[in-house]
Amino acid sequence: MSRDAAKRRHRRETQTVKRGLRELNTQLALLNRRFGGKVELKDADWTCLDLIDLHGPLTPTALARMANLHPATLTGILDRLERGGWVARERDPEAADRRAVTVRALGDRNHELYDLFAGMSGRMDALCESYTAAELELIAGFLRRAAEAGRDAADELAG
Repeated sequence: MSRDAAKRRHRRETQTVKRGLRELNTQLALLNRRFGGKVELKDADWTCLDLIDLHGPLTPTALARMANLHPATLTGILDRLERGGWVARERDPEAADRRAVTVRALGDRNHELYDLFAGMSGRMDALCESYTAAELELIAGFLRRAAEAGRDAADELAG
């Protein structure tokens, strides 16, 4: 294969990967909306709960920054998540400001999420069965780097 042909193929495959990520993003957004509807979580609520679960406990300021939300908007989201039994706001005894709080995810309703995610989890297990450990390591590395690229692009847009 000539050098030019190799470059064209690489560009074509890069576009195929980008289209695949776009389709995945759309399908996961639709799936998350369905999940959220089952447990009465709005998209932004769901996103914040996932961020708290992945990176928490977090201060509201850190969460607002991560979710790219205005603090007043985040207050409403945290109120809904707390009322729903998804998170708890706790005073930080170490902080100089007595009003300082951290937000942590509660596990009380996790069984509901596990039940909802069971279908997708099973499908992902079946999908991963068709790959070797080395291929899964490559895919996981790609997804990690793609997520970093997304964070960097979001940060760039935020200014």
